[in-house]
Amino acid sequence: MEPVRPTFWNIPHWLEILQYALGFLSIIIFTVGFIRHTKKWRIGRPEKILLSLWQRIKSLFNGAIIQKRIISEFIPGIFHLTIFYGMFILLIGTIIATVDWDVTHLFFGFQFLKGDFYLYYELFLDIFGILLIVGIIIALIRRYIFRPEKLKTIIKPTFSWDSFYLLGILFLIASTGFVVEGLRLSVQNPYWKHWAPIGNELSKLFASMPLSTLQDLHVGFWTTHMLLSFLFIASIPFTKAFHIFSASVNMIFKDTSKIGSLSPANESGVEKITEFTWRQLLQLDSCIWCGRCQEACPAYNSGTPLSPKNLVLKLEKVLISFNPKKISNGSPSNGEGKVHGEIISDAELWACTTCRACEEMCPVFIEHPKLIVDMRRFLINQGIMDQTVQDVLQKLQRYGNSFGQSERNRAKWASSLEFKIKDARKEEVEYLWFTGDYAAYDARMESITQKTAMIFQRAGLDFGILYEGEKNSGNDVRRIGEEGLFEFLKEKNQLSFGKAKFRKIVTTDPHTYNTLKNEYWLNGNGANEKIEVLHYTELIEKLIKEKKLTINKKLNIEATYHDPCYLGRYNGIYDPPRNILKAIGVKLKEMPRNRRKSYCCGAGGGRIWMEDKTPVKERPAENRIREAVSLNNISTFVVACPKDIAMFQDAVKTTGYEAKLSVKDIAELVWDSIEQ
Repeated sequence: MEPVRPTFWNIPHWLEILQYALGFLSIIIFTVGFIRHTKKWRIGRPEKILLSLWQRIKSLFNGAIIQKRIISEFIPGIFHLTIFYGMFILLIGTIIATVDWDVTHLFFGFQFLKGDFYLYYELFLDIFGILLIVGIIIALIRRYIFRPEKLKTIIKPTFSWDSFYLLGILFLIASTGFVVEGLRLSVQNPYWKHWAPIGNELSKLFASMPLSTLQDLHVGFWTTHMLLSFLFIASIPFTKAFHIFSASVNMIFKDTSKIGSLSPANESGVEKITEFTWRQLLQLDSCIWCGRCQEACPAYNSGTPLSPKNLVLKLEKVLISFNPKKISNGSPSNGEGKVHGEIISDAELWACTTCRACEEMCPVFIEHPKLIVDMRRFLINQGIMDQTVQDVLQKLQRYGNSFGQSERNRAKWASSLEFKIKDARKEEVEYLWFTGDYAAYDARMESITQKTAMIFQRAGLDFGILYEGEKNSGNDVRRIGEEGLFEFLKEKNQLSFGKAKFRKIVTTDPHTYNTLKNEYWLNGNGANEKIEVLHYTELIEKLIKEKKLTINKKLNIEATYHDPCYLGRYNGIYDPPRNILKAIGVKLKEMPRNRRKSYCCGAGGGRIWMEDKTPVKERPAENRIREAVSLNNISTFVVACPKDIAMFQDAVKTTGYEAKLSVKDIAELVWDSIEQ
């Protein structure tokens, strides 16, 4: 007899009718819950997105189907994939079975789930069903026995049930499905039952039971399986399971513009949940509580109050509990929807280094730093900031630099050079060198900046600087939340650019590099011409490749290299510094956290201007130095950022590793290798 799917075998007719009624009800409840979520998103401010259909399909495919970020961690990646694809394939199998019975059988009088196709269908569902169960067991063991710190969730959004419910109900749905299959096979005993290997093995356990008992058990487990399935569907919008939908929607509407560019500021920053954009509220609703952001966060690991995970969950709780009906005269009454103070403390917001490690690790593409910067803008608008920050902002307003020095001293480091650096405002140059504050004013950077100039001169580079015409680029000013001052500095610099004649910009500071490249929108002489902005490692690599720099001496040292956040994670520049080190004879040993997983020095987001008000466990730069020291035979810690020199030279002192490890800018090593 040809194998065929025995839909509703042994099921009373009234149970068939009940299944359709409950199925319809569960879909209604799901739809109501889904609409409830979308209404929450819509209370946010408008945000325009550049819609590229191909990019959005690709984003959904990589994030939700392949799950690239999920599988970046082996064990969580494996069990998440087995759970996801187990659910997905069983869902597809259910849809196929529904079409087979309720469409083709009912309207056309035939079933396509028969013969060889049905046998492969059974085998496929059994395989993915057991993978689902195995994945759930691994997840339960990891979450409730090993209990990694990052999975401990103190802040739970209102009306959201714990992960145990989600894992538990999926386990029961899958296991009762197998029991139903085993009971049916035990009674029918078809010759093809080995094509359903799990059900076949279970059927052997029931073989000695009376027929009536098997039939009663079958109806009981079938009913339980049905009720659990519809309960799960109905509960999705009210549980953590909703991230399946919200995260997918978030991936579709992911910001495909430049990572390093912040969106235009809300006039006074974000005080209330309604002042985030609709896309930011969608992100809050996408969080899966995995804690990867928290694990990667240098602020959290240092012992500050900030946890990116808890920050998102607290904001999500405000979103879920927010009631638009309580709005009076266009704004929430009684503080409804406020996110500052009792919800998010000032200390949490100021602890962020804006390094993007959290955002880079997030499997559902939440942009934590942008949420924080928007809330910082409100604090700045209210004058709520450290005195040190206020002092620096005043120096930037008055002098155009964070050191509070005269703008005439910006190029003082160049006065002792044997050659004159061109003034790009007076002489046309190919490269305008935008030095940045630390390269120009910090005493620790003077010799490094001079050596960089000598490297350019040795290569025959046609370059110049703006002298006192250069101001701070404003990257960290903007990340602090002082949008007005950023625009002021940007305008001053663009006026100086307008007076100069150049074709490209080079800078030694990754923070400056990021904002010039992504937030200044520099145009050349032609209508469609865009000024190219280079980091000095990109330029030096190019000069070496073109043999404009001659390597006279291989250094033959063992070193490790630190990827600056604003060069690496923000702009994807990883290879040029490594290629330079290889070319000059440096044997590079990578730290465990390198490239996109690099650990922040702690200077970004204006943190270099702030003091720790409360004791910290260990500063990020100190943690990074210990990581470097753990490598064998490393004598040199190579950096490619002026702020890194300041942060890591202090860190080797406070950690007591001055004698063991020297912090060197990559330009120093290049000069040593080309000096005659």
